[in-house]
Amino acid sequence: MEETISGWQLGQWLEDAKAECLVLGISAHEVHWFLQELTGLDRLTLRLQTFKQQPSVPLQVPWSELTQLWQRRLTESIPVQYLVGVAHWRQFTLKVSPAVLIPRPETELIIDLAQSAAENLDQDGIWADLGTGSGAIALGLAESFPQAEIHAVDTSLEALAIAQYNAETTGFADRIQFHHGSWWQPLEFLQGQLTGMVSNPPYIPSNLIATLQPEVAHHEPTLALDGGADGLDCIRDLVETAPRYLRSGGLWIVEMMAGQGEAVAGLLQAQGSYSGIKIIPDLAGFDRFVIAYLK
Repeated sequence: MEETISGWQLGQWLEDAKAECLVLGISAHEVHWFLQELTGLDRLTLRLQTFKQQPSVPLQVPWSELTQLWQRRLTESIPVQYLVGVAHWRQFTLKVSPAVLIPRPETELIIDLAQSAAENLDQDGIWADLGTGSGAIALGLAESFPQAEIHAVDTSLEALAIAQYNAETTGFADRIQFHHGSWWQPLEFLQGQLTGMVSNPPYIPSNLIATLQPEVAHHEPTLALDGGADGLDCIRDLVETAPRYLRSGGLWIVEMMAGQGEAVAGLLQAQGSYSGIKIIPDLAGFDRFVIAYLK
C-alpha cells in the first residue's frame, strides 16, 4: 500500500528543512527539487504550498527513508541529484549516480552552440560525444540532429550503463551507438568522417579538486573532473587527435573552466589544423566553450 503523509505535516517538515538550508548555506530550492522527486508534487504546488490543504500526500518512498535521505544531504553533503537518482537537463530527466558527473545547466548551451555552428554542415552527418557520462550531450545531439548518426564514448563501463539507460528511457536508444574506451580509441573506423565532435572533458587542475565544494570534491567522480596539472591534459589530447577523425570543415567544440579560453584557443592555433577558433561565454558571462573547424 502506498505510504502518505498529511499536507500539514509535510508543510511543517518543509519549513524546518528550509531553516536547515539557511543555516548550512544550501539553496532552499534544493528542498523543492527533493520533494518534487519523492512526492510527485509539482514546482508550483510546492512554491505556493497549496498541498497543506490536502489530507494526504502520496510518497514515492517511506517517510522514514525520505527524512533519512535529507539528513544525508545535510550531514554528508551528498548532492540531491544522487540522493533521488535523477537530474533534469534541458527537457530530459536523466538517471544519475556517483558514477557520472551531474549534468550542469551551463552545459545545456553546448547543444545550442553545436546547432548554430553546424548550420552550414551536413545535417545527417556523424557526431561524437566523447566522455559521455550520463549521456546528456549525446541525447541533446540526437534530438537536435534527427537525421544524424551519433556515437557516445566513455572509459567507464558504469557510466556507459547509465547513458544507455537514459537513451532507452528518452526514446533515443536506436539513434545513439555507445562505445567503451578512451576518447577516439573505439572510433578508429570513423577516421576522416566526423561532422562534429562535442565534449565536456575533465578540466579541473588536479590541485584544485580538493578545494571544490564538498558536494563535488567528495561525491562526483574524480575521473570526470581531474584534467591534470593545468587542467588541460584531456583538452590537449583532443586538440591533437581530432584532426584524424573530423572531415574537412568538421566542428570541434569543448566545454572548459572559466579562465582557460585563451590557453585552449592557443593550443588549437598552434596545432595548425583549425580555423574559425572562437571562445564562447556561458549565460553568466564566463568563458565556457571553445569552437573551431578543421581546415
